[in-house]
Amino acid sequence: MGKEFTTVTIPTALIEEIECAIKGTEIKTVSSYIVGAVREALSKGPGKGQPFSEEDEEKVKERLKALGYID
Repeated sequence: MGKEFTTVTIPTALIEEIECAIKGTEIKTVSSYIVGAVREALSKGPGKGQPFSEEDEEKVKERLKALGYID
C-alpha cells in the first residue's frame, strides 16, 4: 500500500467524539484512529466473520436515517 492520501469528510461532532475517545491513549491523531477502525472493519468484511443479523441491519438503518444519511 502506497503513501498517497485523500481527504474524507465526516461530521465535526464525530471528530469531537473521537478526540475524546483517544485522549490519554497511544493513538495520537483522529486520522490514525479512523485508519485503524477502517482496517479492522475491512478485515471483518463479507466472508470474514459473522454477518449482521436482520435485526442488527434494521438498527443500523434506523440510526443512519436518524442521522440524515439515508432517506
